[in-house]
Amino acid sequence: MAGSGPRTVGGPVGGPAGGLSPRPRSGAIDSRTTSGAVEAAGASVDAVETAGAEARHRRAADAGDPAAMSMLGSMLLRRGDLEGAEPYLRGATAAGDRAAANNLGVLLHQRGHPEEAAGWWRIAAVAGSAAAAHALGRHFRERGDEPAAEYWLRQSAEQGHALGAYALAELLEHRSDVGAERWLRAAAEQGHREASYRLARMLDLRAADEAAHPGSAPRGGGKGPDTGTGARALSALDEAAQWYRQAAARGHRRAALHLGGILEKRGELKEAGRWYLTSAKDGETKAACALGFLLRDAGDEESAAIWWLRAAQEGDGNAANALGALHAARGEPQTAERWYRAAMSAGDVNGAYNLGLLCTAQDRTAQAEQWYRNAAYAGHREAANALAVLLLQAGDPVGAEPWFSKAAEAGSVDAAFNLGILYVGRDDDHTALKWYERAAAAGHTEAALQVGIARLRDGDEQTAERHLRCAAGGGSAEAAFRLATLLDARQPPPGPPALGETTAEKTECEEWYERAAEQGHRRAQVRVGMLAAARGDVTGAARWYREAADAGSRNGAFNLGLLLARDGNEREAALWWSRAAHAGHGRAALRLALLAARRGELAEGKRWCARAEELGPSEVTERAAKLRDALHQELTA
Repeated sequence: MAGSGPRTVGGPVGGPAGGLSPRPRSGAIDSRTTSGAVEAAGASVDAVETAGAEARHRRAADAGDPAAMSMLGSMLLRRGDLEGAEPYLRGATAAGDRAAANNLGVLLHQRGHPEEAAGWWRIAAVAGSAAAAHALGRHFRERGDEPAAEYWLRQSAEQGHALGAYALAELLEHRSDVGAERWLRAAAEQGHREASYRLARMLDLRAADEAAHPGSAPRGGGKGPDTGTGARALSALDEAAQWYRQAAARGHRRAALHLGGILEKRGELKEAGRWYLTSAKDGETKAACALGFLLRDAGDEESAAIWWLRAAQEGDGNAANALGALHAARGEPQTAERWYRAAMSAGDVNGAYNLGLLCTAQDRTAQAEQWYRNAAYAGHREAANALAVLLLQAGDPVGAEPWFSKAAEAGSVDAAFNLGILYVGRDDDHTALKWYERAAAAGHTEAALQVGIARLRDGDEQTAERHLRCAAGGGSAEAAFRLATLLDARQPPPGPPALGETTAEKTECEEWYERAAEQGHRRAQVRVGMLAAARGDVTGAARWYREAADAGSRNGAFNLGLLLARDGNEREAALWWSRAAHAGHGRAALRLALLAARRGELAEGKRWCARAEELGPSEVTERAAKLRDALHQELTA
């Protein structure tokens, strides 16, 4: 049975070493520390608090029974009857009852006599009361006597007292003492909710640190990574999830929030949503916001909006931004702007950045610049980059450069890439390459392509290939084509196929050509067509040539014409050659001239010869000139 405990001291229910439960000094309040229970003498309070129990204890206490005095005093203390409890507790204490000494300390502390309370706690603690040792340790910590506090809290913790272990862990953590983890773990293993949460946070942060600095030695005590084998039975994050789960199951809303985050990263979305919901219902606005994103990703925007609204109304800036983005996507800019402003009011600088994006989309350039500046001055790196882009577009590269630099130094990959573009425009390829390399190292696809091109130009094929692979893997069609070209150049020219020889498997360079072609790269499409034609796959070759030609490739149109002509379809071939010739393809013009001459259309042939001579290259020009002369002789004969 539980009542309302005192503000600072006491211990949990149970056994002769129990006591009133204190509130923790900091952090979320643990359920074990708010329900309060006094230390019982000889038996649990719940076992004797039946009808008539108090009367029986009173009769025995009035007859001089110390155990009954202690029990009756604890019952009255729990009920809040301090006047009635005190004489019985003093009587039991005089008879040497340590539980009564602890509870008398609790009573005196509640009455505002901390020094006298500490005296009784000391008596009980020396007699072996873990609850009293805990209360005494808290007393000394409140007075700034940390050595004494540590001594008594350690006495309590080493006797298995959960609150003592937790308080000791707090004290050690305050000093950055690695021993804090051991006592947090001890308290958590006894079911202490806040200790479970704090231990989980410690492990969670350690896991993040290990991910950011792989191979580094573990910080703090306890279970660090096995640097010898590079693996552990349970990772720090796995163990953190276990402790979050324990705390969350006992109603710790922030533990439920963090557990949901771990589960979401693992892809366990249903369970993540359940914990987010639990946390959100308990009033955790970040959980309501996270639940909204989970629902949105599942396609349920209406439910997402409900949770975002709930979080935003409680002052969550991230949720307000999400609502703004939702309304912007729905074509409701006024409502979007209202929520972005709400995000700003909540202290979320993303609100100003999003207002800048909104104004940019509406061609309100002056307002966009204002919002970008507000966010950039507050340290928003992407706002600084966006502001620089705006200034560059307005013809102010000098004003743009410091903002690009500020954003890049703050970690904006796009800003580093944009600085590369800025320096290329100034013919400063060396500085441009430095910024491209920085952006490429952070995973920027187009920057990796530019580094690859620069290294190819410098003759460093190995470095070029590495960057082109990165860019191609990131989805750059141009990088895939250039990588394929690089690999293709290293291959020996194919010899004529032997009789009965099976078709060779596609090479890596052909696979890269195809990847680029499938993304619409015209030169890659022509090359894939050529490789297909070389294998005898006329249908495949025609398909790729046609795709390239339809996209505007004159080589694709010319090669498609060749295929059609070989199949006897000169009429359609002429259409494609004509398209290629009009786009500047000299060989296509020469083919049209030859076709016209064969048909006896001498004037038309002469016209195409002139076009072929004009377009080149040199061998085409030479052949076209000879043909033109021959046609001229025929016309003047």
